[in-house]
Amino acid sequence: MDKPTASTDLRVLPEKNADYGTLEYWQQRYTQEPDEVFDWFKTYADLKPLLQQHVARDARILMLGCGNSTLSGDMYADGYERITNVDYSDVVIEQMRQRTQHQPRMTWEVMDVRAMALDTGAIDVAIDKGTLDALMCEKGDVWEPSAELCANVAREVDEVDRVLAPGGKFLWITFGQPHFRRRHLERDSWAIEVERLNDGGFDYFVYIMTKRT
Repeated sequence: MDKPTASTDLRVLPEKNADYGTLEYWQQRYTQEPDEVFDWFKTYADLKPLLQQHVARDARILMLGCGNSTLSGDMYADGYERITNVDYSDVVIEQMRQRTQHQPRMTWEVMDVRAMALDTGAIDVAIDKGTLDALMCEKGDVWEPSAELCANVAREVDEVDRVLAPGGKFLWITFGQPHFRRRHLERDSWAIEVERLNDGGFDYFVYIMTKRT
């Protein structure tokens, strides 16, 4: 199988940012780009030191809104084999399932991250790289997001809280600064740390939620 190419076609960009939060947009985009990959923010090469610090090789990992990112495949190749990838686009799940047949311990499931068919406490590490950000795309005031946006984001965060085992971690990689993002993550069930990633260019942030035991 030929190696997938990175998505560079500007024609697949949405008419408005809010479309990033819709299933219809992603179904169309993945149908238009069946052989491409796209990584939001950072690749595994960028994140490897962070992941080595927080994720054990035998951890039960959940990739939230996996899309056609290279992250899961690259992690698998480096020894992280217990990865469950979920996305609400059946188109991309089938594409990725076919693309990674040589990595059989990794699974691909059609699920909405806001209502996952996973057992409570079944996951050791959940990783979000762009999915929460997509849910936050709306036209409006970033200082005062709409009640609808807040409720939508809370549904994913609450689901992650539910499926995380005691002592488990939720890692969110984003460009969103703490004064905009942290409010959405506050829960009594976990502690929050924030790390900044900067390779000499744009600032990214990693929010690390550790479930209390």
